Amino acid sequence: MLFNSLAYFIFFPVVFFLYWRLGQSKLKYQNGFLLLVSYFFYSQWDWRFLSLILASTLIDYSSGIKIHQNQGNISAQKIWLWLSILFNLTLLGFFKYYNFFTDSFLDFLQMFGYRPKSVWLLNIILPVGISFYTFQTMSYSLDIYFGRLKPTRNLLNFATFIAFFPQLVAGPIERASNLLPQISEKRKFNYEQSVEGLKLILWGLFKKVVIADSIAPMVDDIFQNYETYSASTLVLGITLFSFQVYGDFSGYSDIAIGSSKMLGIELKSNFRFPHFSRNVAEYWQRWHTSLSTWFRHYLYIPLGGSRVSKLNSIRNICVVFLVSGLWHGANWTFVFWGAFHAMAFIPVFLLGRNTIYKHSTVAENSVLPSFMELLQLILTFSLVTFSRIFFRSTSITDAFGFIGQIVNNFDFEYYQHPEGYRMVDYFILLIVFTLYEFRIRKDERNPFKFKSRFVRFVIYTIVIFCLLLFYDDSIDRSFIYFQF
Repeated sequence: MLFNSLAYFIFFPVVFFLYWRLGQSKLKYQNGFLLLVSYFFYSQWDWRFLSLILASTLIDYSSGIKIHQNQGNISAQKIWLWLSILFNLTLLGFFKYYNFFTDSFLDFLQMFGYRPKSVWLLNIILPVGISFYTFQTMSYSLDIYFGRLKPTRNLLNFATFIAFFPQLVAGPIERASNLLPQISEKRKFNYEQSVEGLKLILWGLFKKVVIADSIAPMVDDIFQNYETYSASTLVLGITLFSFQVYGDFSGYSDIAIGSSKMLGIELKSNFRFPHFSRNVAEYWQRWHTSLSTWFRHYLYIPLGGSRVSKLNSIRNICVVFLVSGLWHGANWTFVFWGAFHAMAFIPVFLLGRNTIYKHSTVAENSVLPSFMELLQLILTFSLVTFSRIFFRSTSITDAFGFIGQIVNNFDFEYYQHPEGYRMVDYFILLIVFTLYEFRIRKDERNPFKFKSRFVRFVIYTIVIFCLLLFYDDSIDRSFIYFQF
């Protein structure tokens, strides 16, 4: 069930009404209902994969209790921790990476002239959201092991924490320390919180339907037929893809956070206007922050982080980005994408500028960025956009072919929309969208923060009109990060 489908527009209001009606009763009824609708929501993709969520829930619930019970017995704690980690990584490895590693191994053997008679690949369906909920459950066990969290003994609360439907399929990846306490306490309806959630849902739908989905046909056409286009069109294609993937994924996150707000639960922000980043380090502090934070806490810091020598710190950075690349997909394109970001991040780290913008926003005390800030924004956006050639291409051959076509066919041509629409209209749309986001860049939780009621009314009207104009339920526009 997609957030941008008519089915969800029917599903969520029914859930919202019944949920708050049950909210007058006990917490167990509230969470029991929330768990049932979460399982129903997930089963709309494939009910068979509910067994994986159930298994992961039971394993990590038991592991958390056993890790806590064996305080002082490090060996026993490690056994239960590794049971949790290996179980989740085995699920993830089998369904997402089995064919990738098998195929890579076969290619390696063929380099030495060995061609096996039988192919060991399997026809495996990737369970939607598996990369997200396995990381969420592992963080629970790790936090208990490191003494940051005490386990819950309420299985219903824990199962609801794992399966909470707004963020189950594509995040944000929530840590138990934030989400579990909210689920363990009875929620009371808050009108202002629900209105804030509704605003986020509206803005998320705008980013998904009007921005991402409207330019998707152009991106698909350019990447599928890159051999026939000149450099100007290919640069246009990767630039449009930057807007598409941002609108698609941040739109999903806004709808997830907004839906959760309307149910009385606050999720962490996942995007903080990453296209207004002044270097690659700041970009990763603003893009998919729940994942980058996860890797920082559970991989980078345990490896030694930046507390070790410069050489080891560089190693740690490379490990994090390569693993992040693999997390995104079982394809060498994602490994190259991760490696590219590592190479772009390392100079920023060596210059000591990786945390300089952590607590600030571009044009902090002014209406417009300075000339130097503008150059930084353009350079960072260009680097990130170039890396997305690997992110979007279906193979390494296509990625380098795309780059080669830019270099070898450096010519300008006016691109024609595959469905005949005027390209100038899309340019205006993206420029207005970028300027609007720059205006609200200091508060990702309140996209309609204007003092004037009239201004808010005009903006609401424009957003709703655009949604009605661009929405087409006959087109299946799944969210890009569902494949991860």
